[in-house]
Amino acid sequence: MPPPSDEHYLTTAEVAARLKVKPETVYAYVSRGLLTSVRARGRRGSLFAEADVERLVSRTVDHPGAIERIESELTLLTADELYYRGRPVRELATSQSVEAVAGLLWSGDTSRDLFGDEPFPGPPDAVELARSAMAVAPEGARLTDQLRIAVAVLGAADPLRFDLAPDSVEAAARRLLGVLVAALPGPDGRGSFGAKLWPKFSGARPGRPELLDAATVLLADHGLAVSTVAARVAASARANLYAVVSAGLGALDGHLHGAATTHAYEFLGRALQDPVVALSDQLRSGEPVPGFGHKVYRDRDPRAAVLLELLGDGPVAETVAVLTERLPGFPNSDLAVAAMMHAYDFRPDAGEALFALARTIGWTAHALEEYAQPALRFRALGVYTGPQHL
Repeated sequence: MPPPSDEHYLTTAEVAARLKVKPETVYAYVSRGLLTSVRARGRRGSLFAEADVERLVSRTVDHPGAIERIESELTLLTADELYYRGRPVRELATSQSVEAVAGLLWSGDTSRDLFGDEPFPGPPDAVELARSAMAVAPEGARLTDQLRIAVAVLGAADPLRFDLAPDSVEAAARRLLGVLVAALPGPDGRGSFGAKLWPKFSGARPGRPELLDAATVLLADHGLAVSTVAARVAASARANLYAVVSAGLGALDGHLHGAATTHAYEFLGRALQDPVVALSDQLRSGEPVPGFGHKVYRDRDPRAAVLLELLGDGPVAETVAVLTERLPGFPNSDLAVAAMMHAYDFRPDAGEALFALARTIGWTAHALEEYAQPALRFRALGVYTGPQHL
């Protein structure tokens, strides 16, 4: 059967050159089902659809080039909206539990009983181990510093951490999240994920744990952010879940990523005293105004819109409104989280910890995707610019 005329096809030699492999390797790919060959009337040899070849380029490590595109079924960012597996996150944040959204990201299903009576379990012995690990951190260490230590120790204590079967990875992720929340300094809470987390962050009473539940859902994933790419690279090397999360936490620690919430919190704190003076000082510094604008969204950050609406009226909301009126940009999720922190007297490092815990759900989802791909498929093309060998 001749190939369709509306699709571009490559010869075996062209495919081999594109993949940087021998022709024999191309035929091996055909036998393994990675490529499909067709015959053309009047021509000798096989032909291969260029689109199929390009997909293989993004998967194979038999070539030295960088992977420029990563196919994922998890998160879509389009038209100033955010979707998890095709479902609007603004709706998920107000209608689904954190555990259900984790199930959606991990397996694509929120309906079946994924978790039983204790969605994110916190076995006492594991919680005690995590608390002991966190206690090693020096006085004044941030919550994210303590989380990184705890994740490493919990990983070392799990003899089955190298079991990368999907059910095993999901079970480890549920347990890791439950243990980390329970081990954080502060009173233990009961109820939803946000209810357990609230007393760790705030002394304000009464609490509004539904805000933390919604914020966790809103921050769980955001496509191929830098920390998520780091997590996927680790998973590509078949690192276990704890190592994957550690890789994500390492990238998250940069001041341009995870710490952005803290910068927004500090700026909003000054703005609550006098928004015009705070804004004037910030503009005079020549640095961007923390918590405003976004590289992905053009007119609004849907995560911020949901969380600020849930916060409702009050002095913090009024300050945010004043700032928004005077700036050409729009509030992003960092400012929305900072607003929640100020409204309910959260500890100053709570935003980063919330981000890390929420994103652990997303990193797990991306790890599960990556474990299903060929191993070690990430290899950037290095261009040597040093002195020539003499």
